[in-house]
Amino acid sequence: MAMGIVSAAAWSLPALAGSWDAYIDNLIAQTQDASGTTHADKACIIGLDGGALWTSVAHPNALKLASGEGAAIAQAFKSKDFTPFMASGIVAEGVKYQFLREEDGNIVYGKKKDAGGITLQASKTAIVIATTPEGKQQGNTNKGVAVIADYLESLGR
Repeated sequence: MAMGIVSAAAWSLPALAGSWDAYIDNLIAQTQDASGTTHADKACIIGLDGGALWTSVAHPNALKLASGEGAAIAQAFKSKDFTPFMASGIVAEGVKYQFLREEDGNIVYGKKKDAGGITLQASKTAIVIATTPEGKQQGNTNKGVAVIADYLESLGR
């Protein structure tokens, strides 16, 4: 394990809604490479049913989805129908990312020239989302998103 990365086993499910924000910090830490550079800049967790934000917009690294954006993302994941993303892109914070691909109906990747990438992964009840700024490695962000989504899944969330 790379130095500085917080193990998923080292933290537990937050007791209060505001404490969901700790997941943003952990996700970003999970994207660190061997040199200590983090590759995700913003993240959030939304509910699979309806797309409501679980993390707060007050966190300095919060991905601040508009309610319609969260709802559209949740609808696509809930129905396992990603054709709206294919046709119209993945919209987060008003940025329209080109749909790249989906895997197993649970993971979606997008990219926007000069903006970077977006990674989304569903667990049983949530969708973990993070963005990668241009010039950083989306693969590292994918790993961070997967750690959080897999952890939530292991808790039945």
